[in-house]
Amino acid sequence: MYILECWIEHPVRQLDQTFTYFSHDPAEPGVRVRINFNGRMITGFVESCTYTEETADEAEKRLGMKIREIDEIIDQQSLITDELQELARWMSRNTLSAMISCYGAMLPGKVKPMSNRQNTVKEIYVEVSPEEVSLTPKQLEAYRYVAEQGRIRYADLRRRYPNQAKALVDKGALISTEEERRGKDPVITDRDEAPPLTAEQQKAVDEIRGSNDQIYLLHGVTGSGKTEIYLQLAEEVLKQGRQVLILVPEIALTPQMIHRAGSRFGSHLAVYHSGLNDQQKYEQYRRVAEREAEIVVGTRSAVFLPFHDLGLIVMDEEHDSSYKQENQPAYHCRDIAVFRSRYHHCRLILGSATPSLDSYARAIRGVYHLITLKDRVNHTLPEVTVIPLKECMKKGQSYILSDPLLAKIQERLDRKQQVILLLNRRGYSTMLRCQNCQEPLVCPHCDITMSYHREEKVLKCHTCGTILPVPRVCPSCGKQAGYSGYGFGTQRLEQMLSEHFPEARLLRMDADTTSRKNGHQQILEKFGRHEADILFGTQMIAKGLDYPDVTLVGILNGDEGLNRTDYRSCEDTFDLLMQAGGRSGRAEEAGEVVYQVYDPGHYAVQCAAAGNYGKFFEAEMRFRHAGQYPPYTYMIALTFADKDEKIVSRSARWFFEHLEGDFKKIGIIALTKIQDRYRSRIVIKGKDSEALKEAVRRLITPENAKYTGCLRVDVDPLVLD
Repeated sequence: MYILECWIEHPVRQLDQTFTYFSHDPAEPGVRVRINFNGRMITGFVESCTYTEETADEAEKRLGMKIREIDEIIDQQSLITDELQELARWMSRNTLSAMISCYGAMLPGKVKPMSNRQNTVKEIYVEVSPEEVSLTPKQLEAYRYVAEQGRIRYADLRRRYPNQAKALVDKGALISTEEERRGKDPVITDRDEAPPLTAEQQKAVDEIRGSNDQIYLLHGVTGSGKTEIYLQLAEEVLKQGRQVLILVPEIALTPQMIHRAGSRFGSHLAVYHSGLNDQQKYEQYRRVAEREAEIVVGTRSAVFLPFHDLGLIVMDEEHDSSYKQENQPAYHCRDIAVFRSRYHHCRLILGSATPSLDSYARAIRGVYHLITLKDRVNHTLPEVTVIPLKECMKKGQSYILSDPLLAKIQERLDRKQQVILLLNRRGYSTMLRCQNCQEPLVCPHCDITMSYHREEKVLKCHTCGTILPVPRVCPSCGKQAGYSGYGFGTQRLEQMLSEHFPEARLLRMDADTTSRKNGHQQILEKFGRHEADILFGTQMIAKGLDYPDVTLVGILNGDEGLNRTDYRSCEDTFDLLMQAGGRSGRAEEAGEVVYQVYDPGHYAVQCAAAGNYGKFFEAEMRFRHAGQYPPYTYMIALTFADKDEKIVSRSARWFFEHLEGDFKKIGIIALTKIQDRYRSRIVIKGKDSEALKEAVRRLITPENAKYTGCLRVDVDPLVLD
């Protein structure tokens, strides 16, 4: 008899503990089991398994409880390595999350802890049988083919010998077995040799090789060749027989990194990102677990793959906010990468042209090893032009595309060069206002204005996804006065580009055009083949893309982010301007960047135009120090959300009154309603991170569940909306 301690699938704080079950068979930690919990069959994860000689009655008497038997052991072997179990416990403590929610963050959808269990896709394999059977000449040919291959998929045999495959199995000449479908290597059509490094790149590689430090911040201007440094370090690690993880923040960047890594190293490459379906993610997860993949390229969730011997972790564009998980557990990918690099005693390279202030502050204090690349590989930085939109509008020019920018676009088109335009807004108009009462059309489920999409002639909420027709009658005043559009999005920009440049081939890249499977990859490949002259879209085109024919990048409403009240708005604006501008002039032709802004004198704009990260860092750190924001303090955001406004109000008030400690409490702040859920927030900040966590930990106990059931905890939040 075995006694199992199991985590159950419900990620609620009052059930954040293990529950005890009997099993006749052993179950290693990390496997899933089917258990009866309060009359419902659900999934559990085994935390521990202990053998006992006791009878069930004796064990129940000793433990002082009634114990049920498990219904089924689902997995033959653990899905979660010893390291990942340790990581889950660390995440639970540091993000103040339920343990089972940490398991849920780690696992692909097919095997997440949930009762509606999905079946993995199976495939049939065949191999020759030792039995002697009589075969026709054609059957003998098929039999010999299998014998030569050793073991092949039944589907492949049927394709080659459609009339013989089934007969060979029926006669017993072939033995068939069913297994889970295996993931495949990406198709790599060409192989590249490593290019020679510049003197600055070689110095960086030598410095990393010669150091025993574990974490490195590679601060290199855009186009300085950071990716080549990653690949050369990865090549050394792969030769040692160890595994490599390369993380990118956006799915849009994945195809280019896959191509670079695949063309350099060939097969044994796994890919893991949100564009894969649940089955594909599971297949890639198993490939890593079984060491069929030596190098992985992926987005945030790839940091949880079950590596056995990591030799290098690369986190490209480490400053990007996409590395932060919004839902519970609200982890930062960088923290997980640091944990895993220490566990595997491997190097972690954090790369960026605009490092996060937190990382750069750690680097100049010596916590991270700072390496700087000051020059581009082509030794030519793009020229930057700042266009003040207020002055242009006074002259009667468009606030979407100013006359100087239109002239520069035409100049590039005449030269057969390519242009990238960035606008961080989807749709046609950012809002519609009633012409009678001037009230905007607001999402019925969120306190947020809806965007008008002209192509579909609908309103869309970009927060909750609600889609509605434009109402004939204004819901505020009841009149049919019509609507006026304010602001503009990518659809409006597309219309204007078509009018000004009717011969130009346009490609739009936003959430609407990339929703199809492989949408990002198809658009970028088309642009890479020069099948379009102008690529325009939202923030997903602002970073990491490398196209030699792009000589002009225009950033529209470049300082719009400064209007946000969030403490990181200046940092985000600076990052956007620098990163987007870095897409221009990366090859032989000189590049130019145009910032269209309303406040050209703001230090974020000025520093970006000068390419001066150091000056921006100093100015922004003065602001952070004055306001006592990170990295000078630690913060925890406590957000209460429920469809019942009274529950939110009662819970937030109780929590605020009972929070005690040597820190500052800010709140209670009413936030905008999202998806029919009312929201309130408390922020606490202080010098001692662990003291903040402990103060919250004391209150999120099972006994206080009626006040914490609607609580989301975000340790070290990046956004305070």
